[in-house]
Amino acid sequence: MIELLTAHTAEVERAVLDEARALLFEVFDDMADEDWEHALGGVHALLREDGVLIGHASVVQRRMLHGGRALRAGYVEGVGVRADRRGRGHGGALMDAIERVVRGAYEVGVLGAADDAVAFYRRRGWQPWRGPLCAITPGGLRPTPDEEGAVFVLPGSAPLDLDRRLACDWRDGDVW
Repeated sequence: MIELLTAHTAEVERAVLDEARALLFEVFDDMADEDWEHALGGVHALLREDGVLIGHASVVQRRMLHGGRALRAGYVEGVGVRADRRGRGHGGALMDAIERVVRGAYEVGVLGAADDAVAFYRRRGWQPWRGPLCAITPGGLRPTPDEEGAVFVLPGSAPLDLDRRLACDWRDGDVW
């Protein structure tokens, strides 16, 4: 039996959050503590099969600067499905839940895609950001050229020019 739960971090029991963290550390060999921190504070989608957690995704609010505006962005984090459960539509189910939140609460959706997930996100309507990327740091704007080609957006109510600069708010660890 498959069960999908969506809930804010504050509504998820600590043991379930610990289980989700362990799952993501299993799924991603380069997962860091900061990456898990980035996935907290928003809405989680948790997918269980026969009571076992097999997938996780979350969306958190971030500020993006684009075209002279500060945008309220739903930033997607921690999308992962256990290796032995991939290819069965579970990632799509997680993203369906997260995209509903993005479309209902934010002006734009944003995510940083791993190379092997690019085709998945493109099929779902996420568009690659073509313009320059940077981070808003305490010392001003800092270009992040290494992230170009990996940042995708799900357009919403905000007008976007995918060829212009997009700046994200600063955070520890990977800024995108």
